[in-house]
Amino acid sequence: MTPGMKRPPISVLVAIAVMGACWLLARWMVPNTYMADERHRAPIQSLVPHAFGQWQEEESGMVVVADPTLQSSIDKLYSEVVNRTYVDRNGHRVMLSIAYGKNQNSHSTAAHRPEFCYSAQGFLVERHGNRPLQLNDHVIPTARVVGKLAERHEPITYWVTLDETPTLPGLSRKIQQLRYGLQGKIADGMLVRISTIGNSTEEEFAVHDRFVREWREAMPEAHKARFFGS
Repeated sequence: MTPGMKRPPISVLVAIAVMGACWLLARWMVPNTYMADERHRAPIQSLVPHAFGQWQEEESGMVVVADPTLQSSIDKLYSEVVNRTYVDRNGHRVMLSIAYGKNQNSHSTAAHRPEFCYSAQGFLVERHGNRPLQLNDHVIPTARVVGKLAERHEPITYWVTLDETPTLPGLSRKIQQLRYGLQGKIADGMLVRISTIGNSTEEEFAVHDRFVREWREAMPEAHKARFFGS
């Protein structure tokens, strides 16, 4: 130390040391491992069956077609998007949309709520709350909404997965993101959306539940948790 200069107070030295330690800890805790790369994820398209239970894929079906601007945002956000329409022997039609993203670690990269997509295309969206969906051995959380545009009345059921954990956008997803982040992991995941066209909202939701249960039963055991949790 130069003669005449005063030694910094101990409290200042401690504060500098703490700040340095915090910086190092923050750097160490930044997630940098993509779980999708570790697990060598197969494409979603190859895993979803074209027929199962009473359901058969229909080559041409009613889907929400995004305008070019919205489609560009979807393409940037998601690694893979699968859209299919299924019909059963009684003529019920279910639209299935799965949007998969390799990085689900932050608000800007995680799957977005379907309400935003529908609202952006002119739909009036009504929320019908969150409901647990009972599967054979566990329950998954689902959100229910209804999109309305002119004569089109579209009940929608959806959920989100982080790795193999089913959740919903909001606090529960943030907690899961933090849990993976503290392990240095960047979780992948997907938005699963099921919808139908019909004015009897509760009957349509019942069709959604049946569709999900039959779909899960038809999935190979090794891939069930990725879509429905465990």
